[in-house]
Amino acid sequence: MRPEHCATRNHIEVWHARVLPSGPERVRFSTVLRGSWLPILGWCGISCFAYSVYGPFAAVAVGGVFALSFIVGFGLRRRARHSVRCSVYGALGGVLDKSMAGF
Repeated sequence: MRPEHCATRNHIEVWHARVLPSGPERVRFSTVLRGSWLPILGWCGISCFAYSVYGPFAAVAVGGVFALSFIVGFGLRRRARHSVRCSVYGALGGVLDKSMAGF
């Protein structure tokens, strides 16, 4: 993959597509986060609920599930020869996107 095509709209999935630029251009990290407020709040809410009901180990387990999903997504994107930047953005966007698939 050519470096100028990496970290574009075509390679990053964000839960709310309306915050993305209209064409294939570089996407900033803040854009990835801005389009994912609902999934971020969902992960934080579940983690806080688990902490308040079950204790700190449950919150760590929820964080571990998030981290494991991120690492797997990052590894799959790197294996597909995406750049490190594109892999980080895509893995984060992918985890947040797939976690909200049931809603």
